Amino acid sequence: MNRLQAIRPFGQRIWLDNLSRELLASGELARLIKQDGVAGVTSNPTIFHKAISTDARYRDDLAALKARGMNAEKTYEELVIPDVRAACDMMLPVYQQSESDDGYVSLEVSPLLSHDLEGTLLSARHLWQSVGRPNLMVKIPATPEGIQAFGVLTREGINVNITLLFSLKQVEAVWDAYIGGLRARLEDGNPLGHVKAVASFFLSRVDSLLDPQAPEQYRGSAAISLSKVAYARYMERFHGDEFAELHKAGARPQYLLWASTGTKNAAYSDVLYVESLIGAETINTVPDATMAKFRDHGVAAATLRQDLDQARTVLAALTDAGIDLDAAGEKLQQDGLKLFVDSFNALLELTA
Repeated sequence: MNRLQAIRPFGQRIWLDNLSRELLASGELARLIKQDGVAGVTSNPTIFHKAISTDARYRDDLAALKARGMNAEKTYEELVIPDVRAACDMMLPVYQQSESDDGYVSLEVSPLLSHDLEGTLLSARHLWQSVGRPNLMVKIPATPEGIQAFGVLTREGINVNITLLFSLKQVEAVWDAYIGGLRARLEDGNPLGHVKAVASFFLSRVDSLLDPQAPEQYRGSAAISLSKVAYARYMERFHGDEFAELHKAGARPQYLLWASTGTKNAAYSDVLYVESLIGAETINTVPDATMAKFRDHGVAAATLRQDLDQARTVLAALTDAGIDLDAAGEKLQQDGLKLFVDSFNALLELTA
């Protein structure tokens, strides 16, 4: 068992935060599944922009699609949906063996729709039908409109990865929407067991924003502390009375997924956001470089439930220092949306 595989007995799954034809055609994704126990794949506009602009395998298909006179967004979809289908198919044995708990691949709706409820719903349904795989997750930013769409899509039985979460307030709102969507689905008389959703909580960007404002002894601690407190709330909400009826009806809890787990500050451990948050019923989506570092020298241990009181102390100290954690979460989400919009617009320039 290698170091990445050693995480699995603690109940956490490792997903890969990358997708390209190179990964699929070279056999690298298949190797990661077999040797490292990678149990899912996430993608975003930045990842696909890099893939399409650097991987020669897209060149002929892109030229042929352009020659057909499609618009830029349709061309982009025609390029990436076959890759997502192929990744879903590669992950299907994991999905089946885990009884639908693992083996998912995420594809994001256009970030240009992040404040458009109806547009998000139409796009999510379109992607779900176009990919046509049970282990797809449609990825939606956690704006107020995105959260509202998430509740509707949960009711409809569409798997969702709701992303760009940076605060406890945002996470609670997402869980409210998920539980509400499941309750509505149950009232409709529809089965709950196949519905899967995750809540992508971003880490390194939190510390990058807050460290300059934080007391010195708490720098590099905000993201991990927020995550540990969020997990404690997860346990209360999904393993308590609130979720009991839905659980009895076959519903799955909405796992926290740790995202943005590549360390940005060179003063911190390069596996900080993996080692510090290992625990049951969670996912860590890891970029290739961080995965290689953990494979080389990471240590797997049950760390997520350790030092919860200290985590609460850190958050209280940050608040006492004048840091508004909810406001910081809103800023980080807006900044993240801008990055995704910029990448998506750059993608559309490639495919126009």
